Amino acid sequence: MADEMMRRMPFSMEAEQCVIGSILIDPAGSFGAIGNLLTADDFYVEEHRFMYRTLVEMYGSSREIDPVTLVNALVERGHRDQETGVQYVAQIADMVPSAANIKDYAKIVHNKSLLRRLIDACDDVSAMAYTEEGEVHEIVDSAEQRFFEIAQNRDSKEFRRIRDVLTGVYQGYMDASNNEKGDPGVKTGFRLLDYFLVEMGKGDLVLVGARPGMGKSAFALNVAANVAKSTGKAVCIFSLEMSAEQLVNRMMASEAMVDSNKLRTGNLSPDDWTRLADAAATLSNTNILIDDSTDVTPTQMKAKLRRVQNLGLVVVDYLGLLQSGTKTESRVQEVSTITRNLKVMAKSLSVPIICCAQLSRNVEGKERRDKRPQLSDLRESGSIEQDADVVLFLYRPDYYKTGDEEEKKDAETNSAEIIIAKNRHGALDKIKVGWLAQYTKFINLTNETPPPSK
Repeated sequence: MADEMMRRMPFSMEAEQCVIGSILIDPAGSFGAIGNLLTADDFYVEEHRFMYRTLVEMYGSSREIDPVTLVNALVERGHRDQETGVQYVAQIADMVPSAANIKDYAKIVHNKSLLRRLIDACDDVSAMAYTEEGEVHEIVDSAEQRFFEIAQNRDSKEFRRIRDVLTGVYQGYMDASNNEKGDPGVKTGFRLLDYFLVEMGKGDLVLVGARPGMGKSAFALNVAANVAKSTGKAVCIFSLEMSAEQLVNRMMASEAMVDSNKLRTGNLSPDDWTRLADAAATLSNTNILIDDSTDVTPTQMKAKLRRVQNLGLVVVDYLGLLQSGTKTESRVQEVSTITRNLKVMAKSLSVPIICCAQLSRNVEGKERRDKRPQLSDLRESGSIEQDADVVLFLYRPDYYKTGDEEEKKDAETNSAEIIIAKNRHGALDKIKVGWLAQYTKFINLTNETPPPSK
């Protein structure tokens, strides 16, 4: 009991004062140094929260910042009277000789704030466990999510004021302007597709739909390999249809440009062996992680992904084999739960998720002359179309072998189309790419270039 009485919430009075003092000395340099590391709620002392919030507002409004203007702003807001305000702000300003160490001060404040959030999360988890309200797996997932958000420097418990968020966002604009490059998305490796999507955004759910045998798994694996090689980040693949060995065989054929039939028969030339060795070395140096469990649920996926460091992309192949893990009245309702969970997972992990999906047989109906897929061809389409940020369809003329002369020409050149049917970030379009069936590989066409910028 005595130990409980002696406990106090973690905070550092000196560090909080030094952050504010540094901003008073060098506002632009200080805010530039700490970026979006801090919010007003990271400060434990209420007076310091008011001061930091006021300084953020003043900086955002391009107002002069010094001890006098800060006191005046605090008095206007009713947080301080003139006399005591001048004394305390002057005391804080005198504590810090320069703003050079503001990053160190801010880290102390931030870390103490994380410890307090951790204590709050533990209290909440204990309360949920004691009351036994809800399913056990839901309580465990909720607890895991709380701790994951704290580890990722996010906390969903409280609202975030827009003025706190704006400081970091505005600094991002300045960084982008200075470096001529903003916060990059994730490139698929297909030039025109990246142009129209403005790359895959962090938190995007990207759905790749096609009929069986059209190449949706191959396309997803091609993108996964491109991302893993170009970024060095972890790429996690959940393969519910193929085993890890089958999946790697496809990736090897694609990377080495060796006929997949040769890999199955073992009829390989010395040149094939050389290319396979090079491909194996390249893929071995990537951080591609494969889970070929056949009964994995979105909740289990999330639990596994939270433990992956430096995650860059998630691939799920495919939606039709996923189970929600909860009882539902129909498959349509279950798919709705799954797609919503995938979207929430992408957002919470801040990475794009590519999910493959099969299309209904309506595409192949005799009454449809144009076999290019449409959004209505998605199975259980309502929730899928709603939750996905991007919907891509794959179409190959040679798959249907229609009598159309233009399509015959396209089929002869091994061409394929990536149809952007939904795009929250940009335009819709049809993109031509090359399809090398023997290597299960989609490639850029050399004569396809992005349109000129306006």
